[in-house]
Amino acid sequence: MTAIQHARSALRTAYKGPRSRVQISELSKTFPGTRALDNVSLDIRAGEIHALVGGNGSGKSTLIKILSGVYKGDPGGSLRIDDLEIRAEETSPALARKGNVHVVHQDLGVFLDMSVSENLALGSHYERGWSQGIDWRALKKRSVSLIRKFEINAAPDAELRSLGPAVRTQVAIARALQGQADSSSGLLILDEPTASLPAHEVEALLAQLKRYAAQGQAILYVSHRLDEILAIADRVSALRDGKLVGTYDASAISEKFLIELIVGDKVQSAARAPSQDRRSNVRFEAKDLAVGPLRGVAFDVHEGEIVGVAGLLGSGRTELLRSIFGDLPLSEGEMRLDGSAHRPVSPSAAIQAGVIYVPEDRVNDAAFMDQTIASNIAMPALHRYFNGGRIKQDQIDRDASEDIKEFLVKANDGKALLSTLSGGNQQKVVMARWLRLRPRLMLLDEPTQGVDIGARAEIYKLIRAATDGGSAAIVVASDFEELTAVCDRILVIREGRVFAELQGSETTPHEVAQLTLGL
Repeated sequence: MTAIQHARSALRTAYKGPRSRVQISELSKTFPGTRALDNVSLDIRAGEIHALVGGNGSGKSTLIKILSGVYKGDPGGSLRIDDLEIRAEETSPALARKGNVHVVHQDLGVFLDMSVSENLALGSHYERGWSQGIDWRALKKRSVSLIRKFEINAAPDAELRSLGPAVRTQVAIARALQGQADSSSGLLILDEPTASLPAHEVEALLAQLKRYAAQGQAILYVSHRLDEILAIADRVSALRDGKLVGTYDASAISEKFLIELIVGDKVQSAARAPSQDRRSNVRFEAKDLAVGPLRGVAFDVHEGEIVGVAGLLGSGRTELLRSIFGDLPLSEGEMRLDGSAHRPVSPSAAIQAGVIYVPEDRVNDAAFMDQTIASNIAMPALHRYFNGGRIKQDQIDRDASEDIKEFLVKANDGKALLSTLSGGNQQKVVMARWLRLRPRLMLLDEPTQGVDIGARAEIYKLIRAATDGGSAAIVVASDFEELTAVCDRILVIREGRVFAELQGSETTPHEVAQLTLGL
């Protein structure tokens, strides 16, 4: 019997808490132009591990942020955590703390150069001695108690850097839960807790989570690893396009069924691209690339082609785009652009070579939210608008008006601040900035993240128009349905390499999901 099976057996005779620890009722969240959550209701029971699944943009992160008080929900919804009633529009970090809601993110927020004791103390208060300095003896004593309580296989003085990833995760969980007197209240949220763990450490962590649940702890577990979900979860809820698809007993469903919940069974065939003629000119070629977690990566992209890249978070998909854009140095390998060596020393060198990059984080890395639409569009080509040391603003405004029409931006003119637009229109402005340069190669990381369905179709229409005009595109996307609908070919990245190559017009979202998730 495995450790997980032992824990499941223990659960049968374990803590019997109230039927529902957390009740989420009619929860919605609207951003400008996007409804991230749409009337979601579900309950999380004491003593259970409740898995939450969904693709990119499904609403998982938004739900977590409302539960933890980072976001406020729309009026009309509500949360109940034990006896604490919270109206959706009144959520706050203070109320989340009062309800004992704790979140452990994939980025654990631990300090590798500090000891286990010091990391645990950062989650509460240092014990003070008579001189108001740190009482190290009391701190160590308290840490020993926590280490024993949470069954952490580490000494209190051990530097976190010397410990394995699973133990670091245990320390982060213990730090989050240490303020609770027992496990009969609150909610522990784990967001991709095993994403960076080696396989041999995953089972130990999952078994420990089952022990926490057996003691009465309610756990909301978010992961892309479907085999883990079926091994650990009592129930599974699926979100898609901000809506709750359903909640199911984990023992009654299969991995195939989970994939169907995540990607759906409807592909927008009208958006599907025909297979490109592979005899067309090779626009970009990579040989034996090593960057980030990737090793020995080789592929090509042809003129007029959209090549999709599927891979889990941490697979190296973003690092691949950044290396082509000159933002991350290669460890090994060579790249060629239209037959010539391509190894840009900086993003500006890549742009001069005709390569553009739209990063995943639009707000922080791609847009100037406090500037006008016109300024955002003109930014890469400002030198064109200088005359005698002065900027030709009239010309910038005229060009912006033309671009607003060409690139389907819903705005009256270019003088509006970018921050006043919906997420989809902000992304179209970012796309317009680069597409007006008529690039040879487009690198697009989650180009439709956080935009509504209508804007997604328009963005891909712009991408296809650019490739029809002679450009080529590499598109990273977590939405498998989207990849199969718009890409000519799809590269699946797994275990540090290109694991498979699929023809976009001849595959399904389920096939891409199975290969990406290793099912």
